[in-house]
Amino acid sequence: MNSREDKLKAFDRLLTIMDELREQCPWDRKQTMESLRHLTIEETYELADAILEHNMDDIKKEIGDLMLHMVFYARIASESGHFDIADVLNTICDKLIARHPHIYGDVKVSGEEEVKANWEKLKLKEGNRSVLEGVPKSLPAMVKAQRIQEKARGAGFDWDNAEQVWTKVQEELEEFQSEVHSGNHEKMENEFGDLLFSLINYARFLNINPENALEKTNKKFIHRFTYMEKAVQAAGNNLHNLTLAEMDKYWEQAKNTEQ
Repeated sequence: MNSREDKLKAFDRLLTIMDELREQCPWDRKQTMESLRHLTIEETYELADAILEHNMDDIKKEIGDLMLHMVFYARIASESGHFDIADVLNTICDKLIARHPHIYGDVKVSGEEEVKANWEKLKLKEGNRSVLEGVPKSLPAMVKAQRIQEKARGAGFDWDNAEQVWTKVQEELEEFQSEVHSGNHEKMENEFGDLLFSLINYARFLNINPENALEKTNKKFIHRFTYMEKAVQAAGNNLHNLTLAEMDKYWEQAKNTEQ
């Protein structure tokens, strides 16, 4: 691993390159925070993919891409005199110190849950009007639901145990099925949302990340379906010509390749 001096040199190298690109490259000179925003979101998802695939080389590359974006935003802000990268780093350092009084002060905590609860209390003292204020509006719905529940737990608003949550899941499933039978699409949609929210809550109690779990299932389905397509083509046939029962045989073969 690199020394602290090497790490600082590498960061200084990135800052130097960023300055040179911003001053000399037509494309980099043209960029704004708004034009970079969608690229940053894309890079974040690419990092998330690499993490799920446990590909350390790609993780390293995608972290680098995101680091470039962070330096880019700070450089743009410095040109208008709002802040620079030193301000950014000092701000997060100050926040971390203030939010960890059990490390940098004399506060005693019993464990992780108390740390989370203290974190939310400190945020309210800093001026946040609600513990839910820090949940970005543009988060995907499943991730947002998980973050909302975590925030509420930090304020002490939560179920006592997983069994209670599972009972709630069953209750929401029955309510959803009732609306399915009634045929009211708007109510069906509302109850389906309640069911998903309760399932996400249950996953949280089991320490399962629902976003990760669903993405793994997505990848598993893609693997099996593409295997089936290739196997059918290799047999000189086409998926559209097969019955569901015939497709299911190829599907089972695909499942066996995962073992």
